[in-house]
Amino acid sequence: MNPRLVLALAVSGALALTACGGTTKDNASQQTGGPANTAAANPGAPLREGLKITFLPKQVNNPYFTVAQKGAERAGTAIKAELKATGPSDAAASSQVTYINTAGQQRQHALVLSANDANAVAPALKSARGQGLKVVTFDSDAAQDARDVFVNQASPQDIAVGQVKLISEAVGGAGEIAILSATPNATNQNAWIELMKAELAKPEHAGLKPVETAYGNDDDQTSFQKTQGLLQAHPNLKGIISPTTVGVAAAARYLSSSEYRGKVALTGLGTPNQLRKFTHDGTVRAFALWDPDKLGYLATYAAAALASGQLTGAQGEKFTAGDLGEYTVGAKGELVLGPPTVFTKDNVDQFDF
Repeated sequence: MNPRLVLALAVSGALALTACGGTTKDNASQQTGGPANTAAANPGAPLREGLKITFLPKQVNNPYFTVAQKGAERAGTAIKAELKATGPSDAAASSQVTYINTAGQQRQHALVLSANDANAVAPALKSARGQGLKVVTFDSDAAQDARDVFVNQASPQDIAVGQVKLISEAVGGAGEIAILSATPNATNQNAWIELMKAELAKPEHAGLKPVETAYGNDDDQTSFQKTQGLLQAHPNLKGIISPTTVGVAAAARYLSSSEYRGKVALTGLGTPNQLRKFTHDGTVRAFALWDPDKLGYLATYAAAALASGQLTGAQGEKFTAGDLGEYTVGAKGELVLGPPTVFTKDNVDQFDF
């Protein structure tokens, strides 16, 4: 490990790792509640060495974020930054506030955060930004006026349409379907669910009947039990969409060992390593995800670009994210990693994350 890379998993209890330039535009108008950013971006500015960056996932015992952290570490090593990974062991709405406050007090240069709740973390983020911290959200956004840039894994529309397409193909285009989500306040999950409902309302999906949205709180056992509950409450259920890596893995485990295997279809957003077994045994026909390693990598490069003055977060600014190449900041300070990949039994063995 690069000696300048400091990795510290600091939580308030025992933890077990298991388991979103080029211009001189002033973006103050985008940040009505946070400190106004009146600085001008300098796309030619070099990335600063020795930047102190805090990586704060939704929860540290989540395999998805463990992979994202590895990408952040790769980027940290490449840019010679001191990367500190920290966070709560649960995905409760307010659990991240203490860690955000600590990052500000420790005079970190940047914070890379996946928000458990867009609004619950906003006051702490605004306070930290007032202390000079640059804030990049990834995977799940915070309130727009509480961060500088949001790194989105894919467009919400692409994700929602893709999920409906996969479940429709799995159930033959007709039947009752349910959604197993993460937490009720998860920004990304709720946005995808609303777009899924809009997609399901189209005439081409008239045969699909959404019956319930359940919440597993990104907890394995809760998600497992919610899957069981959905099947008991809806005996005619034909399929489940779980757009969360924890939920889809728990649902796959339940289905594969129950009488519903082969009778109730499952799709969602999961990692190949989690769902490889269930893809090969027929529990899951197809699922989708982006590479969380690249997501963490891109978010860390964006944080460094902000802290180095290459970016202010204004639309149209450009920067280079190492091996991933050039990115352009879109509307509302958003960067999009790229379209998700669909995994099936034919290609799932080609990926290792």
